[in-house]
Amino acid sequence: MIEFDDVTKVYSDGTVAIENVNFEVEEGTTTVLVGPSGCGKTTTMKLVNRLEDPTEGTVYFDGRDIQEEDKVDLRRKVGYVIQEIGLFDHMTVGENVATVPELLDWDRKRIDDRVDELLQLMDLPPESYRDQYPPELSGGQRQRVGVARALAADPDVLLMDEPFGALDPITRDNLQDEFLEIQEQINTTILFVTHSVDEALKMGDRIAVFDVGELVRYDEPRKILEDPGSEFVDDFLGSDRVMKLLQVTRVEDIFQTEIEPAYQDIVRVIEDGSRDDDDVVPVTLNDTARTALSRIMQAETDAIPVVDDDEVVGIVTEERIREETSTSKSAKSEVA
Repeated sequence: MIEFDDVTKVYSDGTVAIENVNFEVEEGTTTVLVGPSGCGKTTTMKLVNRLEDPTEGTVYFDGRDIQEEDKVDLRRKVGYVIQEIGLFDHMTVGENVATVPELLDWDRKRIDDRVDELLQLMDLPPESYRDQYPPELSGGQRQRVGVARALAADPDVLLMDEPFGALDPITRDNLQDEFLEIQEQINTTILFVTHSVDEALKMGDRIAVFDVGELVRYDEPRKILEDPGSEFVDDFLGSDRVMKLLQVTRVEDIFQTEIEPAYQDIVRVIEDGSRDDDDVVPVTLNDTARTALSRIMQAETDAIPVVDDDEVVGIVTEERIREETSTSKSAKSEVA
């Protein structure tokens, strides 16, 4: 979908923003660019919609050199969300979301339908929010509108530059969760810039770690945690890699479908609905290994059922979690 081929960007004052950057972004995935301030991650992202042009090398979009693309046409195919949001305060929420479709000369009904669809998707019921103005909204609501506006013309690619950085931690965490659910529905190719390694690990299918203009590691979150590959990446990940690994590992990757006789009683109370509130609480396939381990310890057992659409599909054991996340027994108290 997007390919960086030996890309270098040098500014007019001689500053080297990035040098010899190579990576590919697969269609329908979220790639997070992460690193300290001034490392070149935002410059790299801006090359995709030609807010910046490379000094050397090539950026490909669906196999085409983006230097051959008209800037205006390209930007109408690429959604862009920034930390400051940039909503027009004198326009209603609905008018803000409709900005790009109107530039593309969509008919009125198609625009109105798209606006309502996106506001509903962002948990902003159109009947309540369509006619409000941005100053009347909370920070989290304004950010949702910004995402809706970026998605309005159904772009092939969505660029997100520190989209949740200005929000308080609770709102930020909630919006991250909501956006992960939204991404499952829209399946858009996303480049996401952040300086937070925790946000990168949570949001990314793949992570590009930058250090002063150099791409030093590009892989899936779990693989980077298991093998940082350099002292810089190891330090950047922090000392709590065990906890981070538990957080990025999903139950669907570690559960077992074969239910041993010793665990049949646990499964039976889930299936017949006879469990008490203080009994074991099952996990879903999408829950994290950290959630599963925490519930195992709370139930004072060594395995809990895994459910999908309210049906038991297997179990996940403490032993399996610790094996797959390379944790030690000493991590148990930390997770609890």
